[in-house]
Amino acid sequence: MKADVFLEGLDSLFPDARCELEHRNNYEMAVAVVLSAQTTDASVNRVTPALFEKYPDAASLAAGELKDIEQCIASLGLYHNKAKAIKGMAQGMTERFGGEVPDTMEDLVSLPGVGRKCANVILSECYGVPALAVDTHVSRVSKRLKLAKPDDSVLEIEKKLRRKIPKERWIRTHHQMIFFGRYLCHARSPECGRCPFTAECREKNKNL
Repeated sequence: MKADVFLEGLDSLFPDARCELEHRNNYEMAVAVVLSAQTTDASVNRVTPALFEKYPDAASLAAGELKDIEQCIASLGLYHNKAKAIKGMAQGMTERFGGEVPDTMEDLVSLPGVGRKCANVILSECYGVPALAVDTHVSRVSKRLKLAKPDDSVLEIEKKLRRKIPKERWIRTHHQMIFFGRYLCHARSPECGRCPFTAECREKNKNL
């Protein structure tokens, strides 16, 4: 698929796409992003108000008891691992970065629980750094619409999207692709009747 056709279609479908993780500052954003792995943003938004009331900054979360952190996020999948991850991230931020969220990829991925995808989201949302995070939605859409090959890795998909999409569009396109995958191009039962890209789609089980 030609990138310009794809971008025009996304602008028409989701002109107001945005991050749906609720946060008030960079610390809350970073924690929410780590918690969002393999779960929905809505689920994360249900647990973070109480979590941030109890742990309003990196220092308090770093000092928190693991069992208490787990209790705050127990409704999320993989909550044991996620509690360790956000506590470890907070400890790293407190000990090495003065309690602040780092603003470079190198520093972010050096923190526990923060991989490249999370770092890209944090950089774009917290600091406005052009980035294209590849989550399950972005990966699925890219492969179905021939922006990437079916067997491409997450990093290969990111590299291809960065080449095909203008840098000034990376952040907006990232959110639009997530909305597209979340609200239309579902993993199961995609709503192909509403999709303007069906002619370019390699999905075999179209719902037309």
